[in-house]
Amino acid sequence: MVSLWNIFAVFSKIGAFTIGGGYAMIPLIQNELGKRGWISEEELPDIIALAQSAPGILAVNVSIFAGYRLRGVKGSIAATIGTVLPSFLMILLIAMVFSGYQDNPVVVRIFKGIRPVVVSLIAVPMVNMARKNNKSVWAWLLTGTTLLLVAFLQVSPIWILLVLLVLATAYTYYKERRTE
Repeated sequence: MVSLWNIFAVFSKIGAFTIGGGYAMIPLIQNELGKRGWISEEELPDIIALAQSAPGILAVNVSIFAGYRLRGVKGSIAATIGTVLPSFLMILLIAMVFSGYQDNPVVVRIFKGIRPVVVSLIAVPMVNMARKNNKSVWAWLLTGTTLLLVAFLQVSPIWILLVLLVLATAYTYYKERRTE
């Protein structure tokens, strides 16, 4: 059984080295929890899907679900505190030390330089999940179509999910009627 201290320590490490929020922490979660055998590669997409469907911050939701998977409610509390505490302390320190430097050209350039790294940290786990989970041409077509609709045509993901829910239900109903 994984100790609460180990859960807290691992999620503190993840929280401390994640720049850019929830999606950017996915590769770190995958690496840290995977190498310890705490969560399999097959479980991570399920945890992410649950975390996305729950209200709140993705990073916290992933921590809650992963911690719960490891040690129940106490594990989810340890993981959540571990994830949030480093960011909270860093923001507090930044607010105390750098409050007069937010318009400094060097600081502005540093944060602009971090942006592409954050984008890649978000993109890599998404591509890896697509490669592992898309086993057919239809799955790739659906992934690409959804990406185009959401990213370039600003279609709400809610509408896409509702349409797919109706189509999947109708297809399942149709297939069951044909086999009777």
